[in-house]
Amino acid sequence: MEFWTTPRTTQVTEALVVLTLLILISTNGVESRKALVNDYFEYSAISCRTHSASLTDFGGVGDGTTSNTKAFQAAINQLSQYASDGGSQLFVPQGKWLTGSFNLTSNFTLYLHKDAVLLASQDESEWPVIEPLPSYGRGRDAAGGRFVSLIFGTNLTDVVITGDNGTIDGQGALWWDKFHQGKLKYTRPYLIEVMYSDNVQISNLTLLNSPSWNVHPVYSSNILVQGITILAPVTSPNTDGINPDSCTNTRIEDCYIVSGDDCVAVKSGWDEYGIAYGMPTKQLVIRRLTCISPFSAVIALGSEMSGGIQDVRAEDIVAINSESGVRIKTAVGRGGFVKDIYVRGMTMKTMKWAFWMTGNYGSHADNNYDPNALPVIQNINYRDVVAENVTMAARLEGISGDPFKGICLSNVTIKLAKKAKKVPWTCTDVAGISSAVVPQPCDLLPDQGVEKITACNFPEESLPIDNVQVQMCTYQRKHL
Repeated sequence: MEFWTTPRTTQVTEALVVLTLLILISTNGVESRKALVNDYFEYSAISCRTHSASLTDFGGVGDGTTSNTKAFQAAINQLSQYASDGGSQLFVPQGKWLTGSFNLTSNFTLYLHKDAVLLASQDESEWPVIEPLPSYGRGRDAAGGRFVSLIFGTNLTDVVITGDNGTIDGQGALWWDKFHQGKLKYTRPYLIEVMYSDNVQISNLTLLNSPSWNVHPVYSSNILVQGITILAPVTSPNTDGINPDSCTNTRIEDCYIVSGDDCVAVKSGWDEYGIAYGMPTKQLVIRRLTCISPFSAVIALGSEMSGGIQDVRAEDIVAINSESGVRIKTAVGRGGFVKDIYVRGMTMKTMKWAFWMTGNYGSHADNNYDPNALPVIQNINYRDVVAENVTMAARLEGISGDPFKGICLSNVTIKLAKKAKKVPWTCTDVAGISSAVVPQPCDLLPDQGVEKITACNFPEESLPIDNVQVQMCTYQRKHL
């Protein structure tokens, strides 16, 4: 049978086909425009990047149950090729991204969307075990190695870990239970750790429920920690906030921490291992820190301080419902030094002690420490301090035959709690001066009179880390 059509029928048919195609194209275009997503944001960083990618480009699934450990590592491995070509940034979009530990690369930025949550895996197989830190000689929880941190980097240069207040949730309860039950074969992982690295920025993130310490830069230099919120139950074990450890030139500022341990703990190695490694923490700035830690210190110096701690400057600190404001922790066998410490502009509310120095902290790495290794504690300055509802003004305990020297307190007003200790100050094996301090300090800190109210020094010259500037960086990616 032969089909045919008149010219008029053909023209009508062709017109209908064209019209249908136009409608389909138009409709598809509208749908495409509706579905097209434009990820664009700006952020401040020490370095901007030339190349960008999203975790979803590497198979990432943000459903809270799918493991993204391989996706993270594949993305970072791929992006590492751009380290010498303007660097790269990895965007973590909105979602819940379950992951085990992954390693960073140099000239790299990890950026978390404001609604992105990294969920630390509960599967121990996703946490490799690495050697103990050489300046510690063993793990903190167990004698052997340690689980690598969730976000980890070593021997890196120019690394940024940041976001629009995105969240990293360590899901630490599992680890806390194992710690309390004595079931840990290795030391618990931290949330963020960088080792042997230079030019590192960690900023604008919320860290929750770390298995142990939250932020741990170690053997590194030029570290900037800004705008970090750290939250953990106040009874959670060893959930220190930020622990600069054998680091030089570090700045911690504008952070809010609720912790089961010290909010900031300054460290440099443990007993004979720290002495042998010999790398101090020095040139550290801490400012605009708010801390709640009912069972620990707002700022602790030690106890692992065997490599030395020097030139720490803390100002504009707010302490609420915490055990102590500033605490020095050391012991016979630690060796090392804590010197040139400057604190000013500190406000404390509801404290057990405003100031605490401990020369008998104990807790040794092993029994091979040198009993003749005595720490040097000197030139410790506190000024412009106000505290209220305090149980005891200070507990200052040096070491017999090795007194803590050069302690200076000026312009300090401490209002004691209704049920305060009858004796507000206890002082043994310490030496120093005071000026305009209420209540009156112990005799080992003799009053120099109001005219010496500025006696306690605070350096006015800036440290190199204060000269580090950030710049405005951007990320843009269009996708369906």
